Amino acid sequence: MVADANHAQAAGVLCRDPAFRLYLDRRARAKFGADVPDGTHTEQDAGDWIRKACGIQSRAELGTNKQAGATFRLIQNRFHRWRARNQA
Repeated sequence: MVADANHAQAAGVLCRDPAFRLYLDRRARAKFGADVPDGTHTEQDAGDWIRKACGIQSRAELGTNKQAGATFRLIQNRFHRWRARNQA
C-alpha cells in the first residue's frame, strides 16, 4: 500500500463539494440518528471529519501516512457510491 501525495488535494476538493457535505449530513442521521438537517456540514466541518476519520492532524499527512491514505480512499469510494445512488 503506497501513500499518495494527491490525497491531500483530493480531500480539499471533497470538502468543498456540496454533495459531500450533504452526504455527511445524511450519514449523521442514518448512522447516528443525529438531528442534522441538510446543509448543516460546512467545508470546515467536512475537513475536521476527514481528519478525525483518518486519524491525522493535517491533510498533508494523507500523502505520507499509508493507513490514513487507505482510510481516505474508503471514504472517497463510499461517497462516490452514495452519490451514484442518489443522483436525481
